[in-house]
Amino acid sequence: MSAAKKEFKKITTNSLQEMKRGHEKITMLTAYDYTMAKILDHAGVDVLLVGDSASNVMAGHETTLPITLDQMIYHASSVIRAVDRALVIVDLPFGTYQGNSKEALNSAIRIMKESGAHAVKLEGGREVKDSIERILTAGIPVMGHLGLTPQSIYKFGTYTVRAKEEEEANRLLEDAHLLEKSGVFALILEKIPAQLATDVATQLSIPVIGIGAGGGVDGQVLVTHDMMGMNTEFSPRFLRRYLNLYDQMKNATQHYIKDVKAKNFPNSNEQY
Repeated sequence: MSAAKKEFKKITTNSLQEMKRGHEKITMLTAYDYTMAKILDHAGVDVLLVGDSASNVMAGHETTLPITLDQMIYHASSVIRAVDRALVIVDLPFGTYQGNSKEALNSAIRIMKESGAHAVKLEGGREVKDSIERILTAGIPVMGHLGLTPQSIYKFGTYTVRAKEEEEANRLLEDAHLLEKSGVFALILEKIPAQLATDVATQLSIPVIGIGAGGGVDGQVLVTHDMMGMNTEFSPRFLRRYLNLYDQMKNATQHYIKDVKAKNFPNSNEQY
């Protein structure tokens, strides 16, 4: 008989380690505001990522680069106020940790103190090792991120699959081991070949979460607005849409407009 699934009243970094050891897949979605975060938390998602993808989803920017530390703290604070169970991780935005470990520490401390978040995430491998280690000296949990790293989009020049060639794949594997040794509690792998992601998850003792990295990792993350079908302009192979909220919300809005124009709203039961 298989062991009963453990119920976690509050998800912590240790909970994720237990899930990996127990072969229980980890669920992770993005959240940027109080209302959405409350829905996702009550639904039982394990991890909420306050991603710098807010730059695209909430502000309409082409890349994640424009979002500021102050804006990330605002979004994170909104999410934290909604959450009872999920672990909340916040992206360190572009320009707040690269090449300066002291600035990285200060940025992480601001996020933790001003938002109440539980951990931070940053992109990169060996080039951000010093920043990771310095943040960890303050007792702040750090999640890593390898593969397609959107903050480096102008370096890559494309959002195509990463690490398809042997040299880049070997470098990614080396960086994954380096990040684990540096002390990150978990790792995101974005848009890399499924077999490579499986190899990383198998070799590492820390949880490995994938987005476009196949099913052989320890958990999955998607951008909520993509998964819910609120954003119709983004359709990569790895995205599964569980709703079509764009059309549903558009139709509801058009129905409201029609009722107001026709003087059908409010009716006699909807006024004082």
